[in-house]
Amino acid sequence: MSENIITRHAAPAVERAAKPEVRPPRPGLALALILACQLMVVLDATVVSIALPGIQRTLHFSAAGLSWVQNIYLLVFGGLLLLGGRAGDILGRRRLLTFGVALFTLASLLGGLATNPGLLIAARAAQGVGAAIAAPNTLALIVSTYQEPARRARAIGLFSSMSAGGAAVGMILGGLLTSYFSWRSVMFINVPFGLAIVLLAPRLIREPERHPSRLDLGGAITATLGTSGLVYAFIRAATAGWSAPSTLGCFAAAVLLLAGFVLWEARAAKPLLPLHLLTDRVRAGGYLTMLLLPASMFGMFFFVTQYLQNVLGYSPLRTGFAFLPLALLIFVGARLAPRLVPRYGTRPFLYGGPVLLLTGLLLLTRISAHTGYAGGILPSMVLFGTGAGFTMVPLSITILSGVRPEESGAASGTLQTMQQAGGALGTAVLLTVFSAATRHPAGRTPHALFAHGVSTAMGAAALVIAVALLTIVAVVRPQGRPR
Repeated sequence: MSENIITRHAAPAVERAAKPEVRPPRPGLALALILACQLMVVLDATVVSIALPGIQRTLHFSAAGLSWVQNIYLLVFGGLLLLGGRAGDILGRRRLLTFGVALFTLASLLGGLATNPGLLIAARAAQGVGAAIAAPNTLALIVSTYQEPARRARAIGLFSSMSAGGAAVGMILGGLLTSYFSWRSVMFINVPFGLAIVLLAPRLIREPERHPSRLDLGGAITATLGTSGLVYAFIRAATAGWSAPSTLGCFAAAVLLLAGFVLWEARAAKPLLPLHLLTDRVRAGGYLTMLLLPASMFGMFFFVTQYLQNVLGYSPLRTGFAFLPLALLIFVGARLAPRLVPRYGTRPFLYGGPVLLLTGLLLLTRISAHTGYAGGILPSMVLFGTGAGFTMVPLSITILSGVRPEESGAASGTLQTMQQAGGALGTAVLLTVFSAATRHPAGRTPHALFAHGVSTAMGAAALVIAVALLTIVAVVRPQGRPR
């Protein structure tokens, strides 16, 4: 009798102990750590850009060498994201996030202490490795932690606001740090936040169930080299030209490697990227759109920054604050979208957001050497910030819906690969358009020539957004009002 009573009372406790935790003990603090990690790795892609003149003066970089301070981070980050996402599925997402942030933090410290160009570029490459290990596991932790659709949508909304707004925040922070301190501060600022994440993550973030498997090394090598080769080919095209043998060779190598990756994954027992994630029409269209949107967004950030400083004569600090309306609107839109999507569906946002982005870019095609900030740049930033804030969250939700928990790392790693590769590719392609437009002065003043190049590049960016919108309409076909 007593044994039955004990067994009856003990069974629920045993079931509760055996049942995996759905949410961490303090989900708010866990989410704050995950978002801080994402902001660090995204912000670092642009925070250095405003510090580049100071870096060149201090470390005596050549003009060509200076571009690698920015490009090496994007190259390594984009090339290793797929591997980082799949490794998290197998080895543990919290463990990989903590290790990636630790490496990123150490590399930031060494970069701030660099005394020559080689050391700084090596530190930036190491930052890219750490970011590629940590970043795909941030989104995967959100997907596996928040099972309830409404909570997950809100968490993805915050994550997307960090991803979309981080680039603009990086410019603001870069302007502040370089104006009041030095370029080294943009590297040192990562250290205290990185240490806090490393110390607190094991206590606040629940480690999801791991899925032991063999890491697909063949897929990892071909994906990393192929993605890196493609990004480098576009970077090379912007500097050496599209017809240069080195550019054509990089493109050929990248195509062969990526084709080899697809063939390898089709036969692999435990693929790095399960190809059925791409056979779904909606998800495949979403990934393509996620490649195209950052391509125009990062290009817009890059060229408007140059226009404000080179044509309007803004200081780095003033340039950073000029992006404040854009950053605020991205955060507001990303906060509101998760609350509105359950009511209205994703269709109005995935149609309306890109239209706002397209309109903002078309306005920028009209700028000249005499265009002011309030009348010419600010309206575009308002449209662009609103469009980006209301587009990225519904698109992320569309891509990740229906993904099995054991594949959330691969799915989120692919999503972030599209974002980072799109940003790098878009900037490189638009640089090529800008170079072609400014090759023949035709009697223009330097400011007028520069403005003409920016206007032409923004026209190309508008074309990219138009292709993204067409993909959404024809392939993704987002849902209207949910049942």
